[in-house]
Amino acid sequence: MYEKILIVDDETSIVDIIKFNLEKEGYRTLTAFDGYEAVAQFQKETPDLVILDVMMPGMDGYEVCRRIRETSNVPIIMVTARTEEIDTVLGLEMGADEYVAKPFSMRELMARVRTALRRYTALTRKDEATDNLYTAGDFTLDAAKFSCQKSGVRIDLTQRETEIIKLLMSRRGQVFPRPEILEKVWGYESLGDERTVDVTIRRLREKIEDDPSQPKLILTKRGVGYYFTEK
Repeated sequence: MYEKILIVDDETSIVDIIKFNLEKEGYRTLTAFDGYEAVAQFQKETPDLVILDVMMPGMDGYEVCRRIRETSNVPIIMVTARTEEIDTVLGLEMGADEYVAKPFSMRELMARVRTALRRYTALTRKDEATDNLYTAGDFTLDAAKFSCQKSGVRIDLTQRETEIIKLLMSRRGQVFPRPEILEKVWGYESLGDERTVDVTIRRLREKIEDDPSQPKLILTKRGVGYYFTEK
């Protein structure tokens, strides 16, 4: 059975073309044309992935994303005509897994949908649960549950945050360059947009570090990339 995808955009023509291409590949689709309808549809239908426009009347995509993240870790792909760095940062900080700038290639969007769903499914497969547990001192990652524990306190994570920590903890002390993190976690060519990694790392540090400005778990190799402490 193919996954169910919620498409949210106030432009009917965009919704129609995305819906057509998704259904051609066998996905089931739901549609919403404003933020309030999107939240209601999500709560009622529990889709497996959301394609979410940023600029909508009433409730914008950022707020929709924030509300979805209160209860779910499903992949969220934000679609936006606003390509300034502050807009990208805000979307990622609200919990989006990635963003696609308008006008976008339908082939690119379909590739990102397939990759996001495949990786999400791999993390949640019960037969891989034991392979998704990583521990360092009082810090434990349970990738299958999209969460970690630090000093006994549970911290919820998004899919991308989970995958980044899993990657870094799989080879503690090894520095992963930003392009490699993009390729391994997002699963597609980065086109040089490494700020996605930096923003997600910053959001992670705010969740798991005692002092995000002086991190002890996820460390930076200046000019290269990131690594998980060996201590």
